[in-house]
Amino acid sequence: MSWKSARNSKDSVGASPWKRSDRHWSMSRRLTLFYVAVTAVLLVMAAAYLYWTQAKNLDREDRDFLLSKIEDCRRVLQRHVDASPLLINEIQTEAAANRPKYYERLLDGKGRALLETPGMDQVVPISAFPQADPGAEIPEETALHRATSRRFYLLMSALATEGEVPSGGRLVQVALDVTPEQRLLSGYRRKLAAVVLFASALSWLMGAFVTRKGLQPLQDITRATERVTAKQLHERVLAHGWPDELAALARSFDNMLDRLEESFTRLSQFSADLAHELRTPINNLRGEAGVALSHARSPEEYRQTLESSLEEYARLARLIDNMLFLARADGPAAGISRVATDARRATDAVREFYDALAEDRGVEVRCEGQATVCADPVLFRQAVSNLLSNALNYTPRGGRVLIRLNPLGEGGLEVSVADGGCGIAAEHLPKIFDRLYRVDSARTQHPNGSGLGLAIVKSIMTLHGGAVDVQSQPGQGSRFTLRFPPGPVGE
Repeated sequence: MSWKSARNSKDSVGASPWKRSDRHWSMSRRLTLFYVAVTAVLLVMAAAYLYWTQAKNLDREDRDFLLSKIEDCRRVLQRHVDASPLLINEIQTEAAANRPKYYERLLDGKGRALLETPGMDQVVPISAFPQADPGAEIPEETALHRATSRRFYLLMSALATEGEVPSGGRLVQVALDVTPEQRLLSGYRRKLAAVVLFASALSWLMGAFVTRKGLQPLQDITRATERVTAKQLHERVLAHGWPDELAALARSFDNMLDRLEESFTRLSQFSADLAHELRTPINNLRGEAGVALSHARSPEEYRQTLESSLEEYARLARLIDNMLFLARADGPAAGISRVATDARRATDAVREFYDALAEDRGVEVRCEGQATVCADPVLFRQAVSNLLSNALNYTPRGGRVLIRLNPLGEGGLEVSVADGGCGIAAEHLPKIFDRLYRVDSARTQHPNGSGLGLAIVKSIMTLHGGAVDVQSQPGQGSRFTLRFPPGPVGE
């Protein structure tokens, strides 16, 4: 990590969650804004509904009042031949003295005013009223008129009949002073807007508080991760009493730290073992070279020194080759070519290769069973060879090593290599497939070993999608088992 990226990472961790970065907003700010936006939308919708309900109720009351006045004029015109006195009382007297204030006007067929409330022509002109619908018994259309006195009037007009025959020219116009309602609605709007703004501001504060509390476990995780170093891999988040979602995240993080700690411990042990394995042959080479150069030697002595050096070089070469194989096996591009292989023939070839060594050590090697396996032929022989070599190393003279091939269902194969050697203690069994791991007694009895043979066997089985296990008891020998899975159809 560069100095600049490390500084930016440190700043981002320690910065306030409300401080906006160059390209992103913090999660706290996003959640708070989302909460405020949702709350504001709900408040606006509720306020709009309340305002609409209030305005609708007031408008319905005003319309009912206008309709009642139009119906009064219609009844007077229909029931009385000479309706002038009643109309004068209705239009001029009652309208002028009534509260709330309203005006009425009666027009003839030519649009001339026959009767009207005193002062109506100065407040609401004839042209301000909506056109009356001839086919509508109950007028629907209204108009809101603002007079020069800054008062508001709701206007309605309707046709009326006189006696039994439609006059065709009687038009009733009614105007109601709705200034108090308009002022009431205006004040209601201001109050609703103030409530929405105040509630939005309050929701911002509450959202910020709730978000900070809700995201507190994430900050705990952040602080826990900052404490984790190569020397403090034992640190854990320990999510107790957290929400289920964050508890699952904390458990996953702790499991990851467990795997990292285990891998780091194994890597440290592996590095130490590798240094030990390399130090021994290099020290031998340096010692032999120093002795040879200390004073003049005979050609035969130099020859012996070179032969001994070649043995150490061969040991180093084997160690390096094994390490390269394991590194390639662990790589993402590692792949094998699985083909149908005669397992008995391959096993016999490996046994014949070790016949001379087995005869020299007085150990009998037998092979039983017939089978075909879908595997890489070279890697199959190498896995069996490593197990057989390991068995010969720990089987005493007069002992026996048995290789058995046991076919499994659907083309799988089980290969077991059993010996009658010294066996392996239970505490070492989980680790014997680790790289460079060797039991102390093995280091003493076979100092030329590197502890990579069984690790290579495990890598080979992993490449094949199979498994290897061991059963052993001290003093009764060991049994290693390779399990090859069935091959793909057609192989």
